Amino acid sequence: MVYTHSIMEFTNEFIEGLSVNEVDIMKKIAEELNIKLAQVSAVISLVNEGCTIPFISRYRKEMHGSLDEVQVRDSDRLFKSYTNLETRRLEIVRGIFAAGKLTDSLYENIMKAGTLTELEDIWLPFKKKKKTRGMLAVERGLQALADLMKELEASPLEEKAKEFIVTDAETEELNVPTAEDALQGAADIIAEEISQDTENRKSVHDYFIKTGKFEVKGLGDEDAAKTSVYQMYWDYSENLNEIKPHRVLAINRGEREGVLEVKIDVSIEDAISLLQNKYTLNNDYHKEAIADGLVRLLAPAVLREIRSDLADTADEHGINIFSENLKHLLMTQPIKGTRVLGVDPGIRTGTKCAALDETGKYLGSFVIYQHKAEEAKFLVLEAVKKYNVQLIAVGNGTGSHDVQEIVSAVIKESCPDVLFTVVDEDGASVYSAGDVAREEFPDLDLTIRGAISIGRRLQDPLAELVKIDPKSIGVGLYQHDLNQKKLSEELDAVVGSVVNNVGVNLNTASASLLKYVSGVSSSLAKKIVARREAEGIFTDREQLKNVSGMGPKSFEQCAGFLKIPESSNPLDNSWVHPENYETGKIIYDVIHKNEEVSGELRSEIKTKYNIGDQTINDIIEELKKPNRDPREDCPKPIMQQGVLQFEDLKVGMTVKGKIKNVVDFGAFVDLGIKETALLHISEMSDSFISDPLEAVKVGDIVECKIISLDEDRRRISLSRKTGEGTSRLTAKQKAEVKKLVVKTKDGKTLAVKTAAGSPAVQSGKALSERGERSPAARGERSPAHRGERKVGEPRSRKDDDGTKYNPFAILLQGKK
Repeated sequence: MVYTHSIMEFTNEFIEGLSVNEVDIMKKIAEELNIKLAQVSAVISLVNEGCTIPFISRYRKEMHGSLDEVQVRDSDRLFKSYTNLETRRLEIVRGIFAAGKLTDSLYENIMKAGTLTELEDIWLPFKKKKKTRGMLAVERGLQALADLMKELEASPLEEKAKEFIVTDAETEELNVPTAEDALQGAADIIAEEISQDTENRKSVHDYFIKTGKFEVKGLGDEDAAKTSVYQMYWDYSENLNEIKPHRVLAINRGEREGVLEVKIDVSIEDAISLLQNKYTLNNDYHKEAIADGLVRLLAPAVLREIRSDLADTADEHGINIFSENLKHLLMTQPIKGTRVLGVDPGIRTGTKCAALDETGKYLGSFVIYQHKAEEAKFLVLEAVKKYNVQLIAVGNGTGSHDVQEIVSAVIKESCPDVLFTVVDEDGASVYSAGDVAREEFPDLDLTIRGAISIGRRLQDPLAELVKIDPKSIGVGLYQHDLNQKKLSEELDAVVGSVVNNVGVNLNTASASLLKYVSGVSSSLAKKIVARREAEGIFTDREQLKNVSGMGPKSFEQCAGFLKIPESSNPLDNSWVHPENYETGKIIYDVIHKNEEVSGELRSEIKTKYNIGDQTINDIIEELKKPNRDPREDCPKPIMQQGVLQFEDLKVGMTVKGKIKNVVDFGAFVDLGIKETALLHISEMSDSFISDPLEAVKVGDIVECKIISLDEDRRRISLSRKTGEGTSRLTAKQKAEVKKLVVKTKDGKTLAVKTAAGSPAVQSGKALSERGERSPAARGERSPAHRGERKVGEPRSRKDDDGTKYNPFAILLQGKK
């Protein structure tokens, strides 16, 4: 933002006339996003009119020049961010002017500041704060002596200091008993001036970032280190300007839990020299005052700021990863029109099973116990027959593997046409104990509600997952350590984006789903459901106007996203907005006759109905392929008939799995067993990638090779590399893998694999020619692979950035 002021004297009229220039903000956004000013302006105008981002993106393309949803959202976000920045800038100008301390140079620096941090650094000396040593020295009348300390040599300065001795002040606090007290007070003034100088703060900050190191030590002995989830950080050091966000999150958590000790290692002596070289030093008093200002005041503040900035950056990064993962999870392809048995594994209270019809309606439930396998198989088979079950969804919680074995046995012995899949049950317990589940199933036990949720997640993941707080869905990176307010806002935006891109069936959607529809609030969503329950299904979109609380603006914003399959008007079950029904009817009639929309008809429509080519194109595309679900392009769940477990895995085996979570250092892969495997970023591709999301996303089905097994920690490492030298096995392990044979319990050889690193995939134990398990089969890890990752960090209990310390306390004590 550019402001100009060429006179030395600021007036009330000038200050009062300052205002935020929205046009300049929009120009900046246009340049940053590489779009036109008119496009940004159109988006901001529509937002100000009460339009939502999904509505603007889909139904106002002519106005904003066909920006995509990301560009529309970024335009709105940046406008709000830059407006806040400019508002704060003017607040600071007015605050300093009111204090009578606004100068041309200060004004210019304020106007040049590009971030809130820079603005707050300028405002720092003018903030109201507790009385400091420097402030007290000013009250004692020592400012003039401080100015002389910057000019005189030591002897004349010491003589001059005697003139500032005061023993009869109004209060004892204002007395200056000796010349030494006067010199100390003057030095305190200079120390604070040094610490509050914006340029000093920036140069020290930049120097620390460039040369500092993040030093981490574990609080415990070597035995504690071996079992700690923070093992890799027990004696860890990394340059400040290179440390990755996910490491910052992990280290901060370890520090909060009292497991790790963190400090930023910088050369304070070099930093002192950096500042002292900026000034003309005529005496040691001035020199030491500068050192004191840095050590006592400036350096600790800058280090706190650096820790805070690193945490903020890590927060933002973690939120972005969570958002991207959540988006792909919600876009999982639904299994429509299928009867499902939802199974929620449990041990103490048994495994709860709930049968659902094709629409997700609850049919019945029962309980099985893993230790009564034959009875359990009988009950599952009876349910499959009674409810005509086609798919079984087994939750991946405690006891899942035993339940999978029971289900697999039933399928193999009695119903080979039935398949099962393992469903991630993160958040199911949160749903089952929550208000939404109680309203849906007030008479059912919460464990049965959990089984219903697991089954419905297979039938329609989006419709079911929206009932759960997004933060409870385990696809994030240290999500419980992130800024919860920002995280909630971003995740809600992601859910809303997906819901409005998929569309919603008005006659089956829950209030939990409807509340994410453009223009629909939580209260209006409940009123829509209440109207549907009281008067029956909706048969056309116009009936929405009769819902209490549905005003013209709400109808405009939501109508196009709500589909009615039961309507006699095919446009009610399409993306065509009611405002374009006349155009839609003309185009529908043409397409229905298997004819093309001619250029002449296009021109006639544009003239008569005042709509643009993009809207016409969208209507044509929609009516040629009506009501297409974008989730159809996403991978389906992996269906199984047999069961795999950790003990079946062998190094070199090729396995197929589903990406469960993507983080900075790689991706976690669900192989259909209790343990989740790690696909490290370095093993994702034969070519270098800097971001795992370049290679995979949540929900992707991947085929990988097992390169390492850690039996003690039950950890699995995978690789997608195809070339030579891609495995992390040692030479000895590779040699052993070549010799692997697979034998049955009676000792018969089933297969021999001669390809290096690729033993056959069969049931049985992998043996060396000596009849012993090879190092590779035992899962021994190569030195290069040890410490590559960590899992299972416990949830943090509270937020605390752990930066309230002064690492230079010893040095300060020495100065005293």
